[in-house]
Amino acid sequence: MKLSISRDKLQKGLGAVSATIPARTTLPVLSNILVRVDGDSVQLCGTDLDISVRVTVDAEVEAEGAVTVPAKKFSEITRELEDAPVHLKADQDQIEITCGRSRFRLYGLPEGEFPSFPEVDFSESWKMSAAALQELISHTSFAASTEESRPILNGVLWQLRPDSTTMVATNGHRLAMMTKELREMGAPEADLIVPPKALGQVERLFDADEELEVAHSANHLAFRSDHRAVYTRLIEGPYPNYEQVIPKDNDKEAVASRGGLEAAIRRMAVVASDQTHRVRLHFEPGALKFRVQTPDLGEAEDSLAVDYDGEELEIGFNANYMLEVLRYMSGDDVKMTFKAPERAATFQPAEGDSNYLCLVMPLRLLD
Repeated sequence: MKLSISRDKLQKGLGAVSATIPARTTLPVLSNILVRVDGDSVQLCGTDLDISVRVTVDAEVEAEGAVTVPAKKFSEITRELEDAPVHLKADQDQIEITCGRSRFRLYGLPEGEFPSFPEVDFSESWKMSAAALQELISHTSFAASTEESRPILNGVLWQLRPDSTTMVATNGHRLAMMTKELREMGAPEADLIVPPKALGQVERLFDADEELEVAHSANHLAFRSDHRAVYTRLIEGPYPNYEQVIPKDNDKEAVASRGGLEAAIRRMAVVASDQTHRVRLHFEPGALKFRVQTPDLGEAEDSLAVDYDGEELEIGFNANYMLEVLRYMSGDDVKMTFKAPERAATFQPAEGDSNYLCLVMPLRLLD
């Protein structure tokens, strides 16, 4: 294997793949990046056995071949090189890196020890714009659970239908759901549960103006464009019926400035309990009052003008959950609906995007 590549292209390629490399592993080859030279390009591949990433970078190729290289050291060396062409030459399980007057030799492992990527048949793939997919991911995946007690909630539900697609994530205390009408997508009807880490790679690696080809097998899901590909293992099992927890009878509605509400919650969160992050909200006609009282720390109060004409309502929320929800709301105003202090509340953009909904379960208020 012998090639020349610009330092910038090599660094970007390594950066794209490195996020997949596990920090700790009992299988040494997983700490390596596979460098495979084929034709007039070089492929950089990384995997943790659950998620696999492949990036193709243009290069001046003199001889084909492949070798695995320690990912961390290869990335660190490339980052410190001067801005000049980088020459890579592999001899058996070693790779020589030359740039200007700098020369390095790293000891790798044989290509044959590197795990093969999952087999996903792209003959029944569908197309989707990266921008639409990335919006679905960013607006929902934050709500997925990080606890191991209910593994199924550690994933994001991706529902594919003939004329639309929906992503849903929840940890049992909050929920985020977004639907997009995509009539030309051509996807099969399916419910897939995808790890958020893999969706994060898709959000990070692909450019918004790209069109992605997507396909799945019984156990894996794959995304690819001309130069990049992400493969992930799917989470198995039935996802809870989330539609049952979305309230249909909330009869109290308030519309508030999204920026004003977010700023007030941030101020209250400073004094809120580190355990519950509870903030008390008191709705009355035309106004929303905030209050936090934390033993051994202090208390805080604030208020905000809102469009609300229902009966008075006092309800408590985790400030962090509210801030996460508000972060992804579009438009200047947010619409909130309620039924009672112990019932779930919904949050939606007040205008425009009616296909995005978040739900937050309230916290019990202690007098």
